Amino acid sequence: MVIKKIAILFSGEGSNLEKLLAALHNKVFEHCKIEVATTICNRPNAAGIEKSRSYGIEPLILDHTLYGSREAFDEALVEAIHHSGAELTVLAGFMRFLTPYFTKQVKAINLHPSLLPLFKGGNAIKESFDSPMKVAGISVHYVSEELDGGEIIAQRCFEKVEGMNLETFEAKIHALEHELLPETVKNLLNRN
Repeated sequence: MVIKKIAILFSGEGSNLEKLLAALHNKVFEHCKIEVATTICNRPNAAGIEKSRSYGIEPLILDHTLYGSREAFDEALVEAIHHSGAELTVLAGFMRFLTPYFTKQVKAINLHPSLLPLFKGGNAIKESFDSPMKVAGISVHYVSEELDGGEIIAQRCFEKVEGMNLETFEAKIHALEHELLPETVKNLLNRN
């Protein structure tokens, strides 16, 4: 059985981290077994740390505030990922701009809460909600040097219904994220 290893990077609550661990960690699929080799968090007080521990994975805490530059942080991040043996890195609510040092050395995918290429950046949910578009959704894309600009791998959308408030809209976005990200990772790795 081929074992495919992934690294998961997160910064906050860890809801997508938890869905990835539940759906993929040590699970056997048609062509491989997927193992989460490491989880890495850049915020020492993130709630996701305990979620990682609940799956028996002690997260590596790389506090970005302790590094003198983005590049220095990214060097430590790349070293940790390479040391883990992960062949794919999954950004699951990892709130950092990554430098070319990272993007040139690590194969990574990111989850974004809009239908890219629309609504890039940190306010995507609100911008998408406020837009006149009749649909909204999420994207999984490869990480590149351009913010939310890498090749799109998968997308999922839903119709915006009249009278939907921002809280309901955001809940719908997160529900789709929890389905699509694990499914996309599995599809990328479970190939013969």
